[in-house]
Amino acid sequence: MTYISNLYSIKEKVSIVTGACGQLGAKTCEAFLEAGASVTGVDVDTSKNRLSGVEYYDLDISSKKAVFDVFESIFDKYGKVDILINNAGVSTFDPFEERPEDKFDRVMDINLKGTFWCIQSYVNLMDKLEFKKGAIVNIASIYGIISPDYRIYTDCPRKNSEIYGATKAGIIQMTRYFAVHLADRNIRVNAISPGGIFNPENPQGDDFRKNYSFRCPMKRMAESEEMLGAIIYLASDAASYTTGQNIIIDGGLSCW
Repeated sequence: MTYISNLYSIKEKVSIVTGACGQLGAKTCEAFLEAGASVTGVDVDTSKNRLSGVEYYDLDISSKKAVFDVFESIFDKYGKVDILINNAGVSTFDPFEERPEDKFDRVMDINLKGTFWCIQSYVNLMDKLEFKKGAIVNIASIYGIISPDYRIYTDCPRKNSEIYGATKAGIIQMTRYFAVHLADRNIRVNAISPGGIFNPENPQGDDFRKNYSFRCPMKRMAESEEMLGAIIYLASDAASYTTGQNIIIDGGLSCW
């Protein structure tokens, strides 16, 4: 193995991917498997998008106890976890004027509280085992940085909500906070902020895609695979001096 390939290698690393059965989560699991990592996927429903070679646990990350119990089982099996990918997240698409409290709370509970429980459990178990080298990659969003342009939602009811954006902004700040507070433990914490990703299983409207593409300098939506290079970089030793960063992968959308 050459110096460069070794630098970016995650071979034989142990990883946890949350939201593992969603669009980006499944692609991340697949990429990690191909790169030679051990992959454990957790999701509230692991019955879809399952991959051979991935160990799955049903997990609602909004439950502190459930997160710790599942993470403890994974640590017990492997003796360590090198990489934590906090990918699980939800949104709500109803108009904010009509939003019920339970939908507001669900987005907060999964996106912010759930990410916190995962980081807390990961760090506490790392401390327990005195294993002091790890990498956390949080999946934020371009809408944690800018506001959606509602003019483009002409045939797409899935308008990104203010509470989704607020939680993703919180993920970016949480990334900075934990990067500082976990540096002494040699646990790096970074994030990526994807722009709009095309969903082939549940396609966005044709007009929406046209409008989004006009709004984006690269004139198209992203593919899930285009997030993987940054995720693997941040999980690997190539990013050994990179922490507290948020890599924006949006085709230039946030540049104007």
